[in-house]
Amino acid sequence: MGKGSNRALIIFGVITLVFTLLMAIVSINNHTAFVIPGFAPKNYQKGEEVVLKTNKITSIHTQIPYSYHKLPVCKPKDLESDGKKTKFIQEAENLGEILMGDRIETSLYKLNMLEPKKCQILCQKKLNPHSLKIFRERIEEEYIVHWLVDHIPGAQKIGKTLKVNPSPKDDKEFDSSVDDWTFSVGFRLGEYDSKAKEAYLFNHVDIDIHYHKIPGVEGEDPSYRIVFFEVNPASIDYGESDDDQNIKQKCQNRKPSLSMKETQTKPVFFTYSVKWTESNKPWSHRWDKYLTMQGDGQIHWFSIINSLMIVLFLTGMVAMIMMRTLHADLRRYNAQDPEDADESGWKLVHGDVFRPPAWPMLFSVLVGSGVQVTGMTLITMVFAVLGFLSPANRGGLTTAMLVLFVWLGVLAGYFSTRTYKMFNGKNWKKNTIVTAFFFPGISFGVFFFLNIFLWSQGSSGGVPFGTLVALIALWFGISVPLCFFGSYFAYRKDAPEQPVRTNQIPRQIPAQIWYMNPLFSILMGGILPFGAVFIELFFILSSLWLHQFYYLFPFLFIVFLILVLTCAEITIVMCYFQLCSEDYHWWWRAYLTSGASAFYMFLYSVFYFATKLDITGFIPGVLYFGYSFIMCFAFFVMTGTIGYYACYFFVRKIYSSVPFA
Repeated sequence: MGKGSNRALIIFGVITLVFTLLMAIVSINNHTAFVIPGFAPKNYQKGEEVVLKTNKITSIHTQIPYSYHKLPVCKPKDLESDGKKTKFIQEAENLGEILMGDRIETSLYKLNMLEPKKCQILCQKKLNPHSLKIFRERIEEEYIVHWLVDHIPGAQKIGKTLKVNPSPKDDKEFDSSVDDWTFSVGFRLGEYDSKAKEAYLFNHVDIDIHYHKIPGVEGEDPSYRIVFFEVNPASIDYGESDDDQNIKQKCQNRKPSLSMKETQTKPVFFTYSVKWTESNKPWSHRWDKYLTMQGDGQIHWFSIINSLMIVLFLTGMVAMIMMRTLHADLRRYNAQDPEDADESGWKLVHGDVFRPPAWPMLFSVLVGSGVQVTGMTLITMVFAVLGFLSPANRGGLTTAMLVLFVWLGVLAGYFSTRTYKMFNGKNWKKNTIVTAFFFPGISFGVFFFLNIFLWSQGSSGGVPFGTLVALIALWFGISVPLCFFGSYFAYRKDAPEQPVRTNQIPRQIPAQIWYMNPLFSILMGGILPFGAVFIELFFILSSLWLHQFYYLFPFLFIVFLILVLTCAEITIVMCYFQLCSEDYHWWWRAYLTSGASAFYMFLYSVFYFATKLDITGFIPGVLYFGYSFIMCFAFFVMTGTIGYYACYFFVRKIYSSVPFA
């Protein structure tokens, strides 16, 4: 490529970055995401069937999801229609939904647009001791039931909220009857009285569907769009001999409650009511209520301001080094005759600064994996900011990350081999094989180990064997060949030419002052990159382990850019101090300085586990720390690679600016 092509590529990249930032700011200001392409609103006619689908049940105490129909509840196969069993249908989930434990299935609940129902009997079940035990355990563990209607989840009222200075615009555009309440996603399976040590089953649900009316053209009936799905459960003890009148009376009075002891001697009636509520909220804003359940974005702004302060501090240090100290050194050195110039500090080690590091193959593999993870993260962020990965697209985020990671194996192979060849490595095929299997192999191995525990519990989070085969096929069939493809092109290119020659005999490194000790400087360098993201990390962990929606991708994208700058600048600063101390072993130090932020991330995950979560049991603990390890490992290779490349270009720049003899 010529200079013109490089300049055009840089301009195109800058324009893309600016456009993405503008989209991020627009999304933040509007407190909403863009409508997903391909997700058109569905218009219902009066009386048209509205399908209610069941999903998984989850608990913040066990972190082990189960399919809803694994419970001894009313299932389609329990009833007969025209002498035949009703067909039990499971929806086809995408890869991300399967990995997240979603199991979307049809239900027996009959809903028709604008047709209310009161205290309808769904089915009657006689629970055996095993079924009673399952219900009791799930209620004690505070499991939450997740249902879906028109791609939006059911939400349960949990209390009133007071609006301080409500906006007149909001009162006109949105339904205040919904906005005045606080909701949680999903609804409780039952209630456990710890004092009486008794569990109460919620065998009745009040379904309230909010719709937005779309006037029809002249001569046509109006259509309706669903904008909110509310489910409020109740526990009602119906008698075995109750007729329809008694059932409706008890259903309306909601007394007495159904304890698990009562179900040992009589069958359980499952009932439901359906209500339709007109709303002024348009279809394009129907996710707003779900997304604001986790609060507003003020603390996210605090996170960005906190990160910006760190970046400004580091930028000031880099500017001081580059504009004052380093620039003065270069000006003084270039003003003298190179043969008579007084070499000291970083200039003294110019003959050793590009000496290959220890374990060059491992270093190259980590660099290639870091480029792969960084590219996956960046592209995913861009798509998320543009609205392609909103919560309506269940499993879309996980699917996108996996697909991008697989296809970006070409970058892993290219940059790994390019780095390995720069170190005069000869066995590029072995280097490529290690690159293709090192990071993915460790991550998949931990994932498979955790999956065994989920299989043993019969959890929907346990990935089916067929899906595991598909993942391995993606890995071996696409990622590995692409890794070799990128490696082949990198090997055909000439190795980068360094600006100074390397001496044959290594220079002795003088004794270092205590604060330049490698372990100390690496740990100190990792604090600032972690400090730039730890507030946003709290929301990410909450979305993963407290089953909340994470939707503020514009904030996350800005924090990611700040993280990149922080990693680059702290590595440059620490690298400059190291070279001034005449220590030329900067390769691994540069990678580990910013990569050490992953160590603090893991410590924070331990702190989060101890203070914010109420996880009980051995298996849930293993799941938490296993998935935390995978996340921190990916963060390590990403931040380490960013820091290394920043330091590499910095070192090349300063040593190419001095005409060493």
